[in-house]
Amino acid sequence: MKTITGLAALLALIPASALAQDVGGPPPPPAPAAAPAAAAMAASEWRAVPAENLLVIDTTRGRILVELTPEVAPLHVERIKLLARRGFYDNTPWHRVIDWFMAQTGDPLGNGEGQSPYPDLKAEFTFRRDPTMPFASAAEPTGARVGFFHSLPVQTQPDSAFALTGDGKVHGWGLYCPGVAGMARDEGNDTANSQFFLMRQAYPALDKRYTVWGMTVSGLDVVRTLRVGDGDNGMVTADPDRMTRVRVAADIPEVERPGVQVLATDSPRFRTLVDETRAARGADFSVCDVTLPVQVVN
Repeated sequence: MKTITGLAALLALIPASALAQDVGGPPPPPAPAAAPAAAAMAASEWRAVPAENLLVIDTTRGRILVELTPEVAPLHVERIKLLARRGFYDNTPWHRVIDWFMAQTGDPLGNGEGQSPYPDLKAEFTFRRDPTMPFASAAEPTGARVGFFHSLPVQTQPDSAFALTGDGKVHGWGLYCPGVAGMARDEGNDTANSQFFLMRQAYPALDKRYTVWGMTVSGLDVVRTLRVGDGDNGMVTADPDRMTRVRVAADIPEVERPGVQVLATDSPRFRTLVDETRAARGADFSVCDVTLPVQVVN
């Protein structure tokens, strides 16, 4: 079964049924600092998400928009686009949903055993960051940098390591914050295929263990309202919600196509947002607390 296992699985892949008991319902963390009001932001403070890298997921609960990050996981983004363009995901159930964790879909059988007819993918748990990539730092703990690549929260080696590597690049990886899109797999690393999940809450135990391929820029509230599993392993056995239609925005007629703008992380407003969030959270500050403002048209 393509699945996502819990913290203990990082040492030994435990059954997902045990995980379902581990992610019950801790109290919510203190609210992060409020994001800047979109209406008060200048045009120069926005970054437009390219239509070719915007996945439009219509569901029985509403619309979800995911920014694809081919620089981070090119093989997985290519697969997601291929399946969306072939209508593979249309009418597919959210077959496994665990509160305080994630919502999983992409299985045409709806039981966790199905996948696309294409070969499994090689894992892309990390990526190589070069100095030209638009990375915006939010914190710099010893030996690392934590921040954003476009809308995706990431951690990476420090810039000082560029000069120490053979290719002039450093390692980076997506962080499993709320809204992050990851690929489900079997026990083997190179077994992801068509099933994917969207995070309902942060779950750092998944970092560098499951491929990250995008970030929910609109519709996290929809992800959190999907019907939660009522069976073993978080499986939704009764009337699951569904993805009714999944398309790459570039393939939607322009008059119907949603347009998305996200706070530009090279803007002074981004720096202010990070500083205010850090002040509000204190020692508990995490990049997962930083919510980038978004504007959606259509």
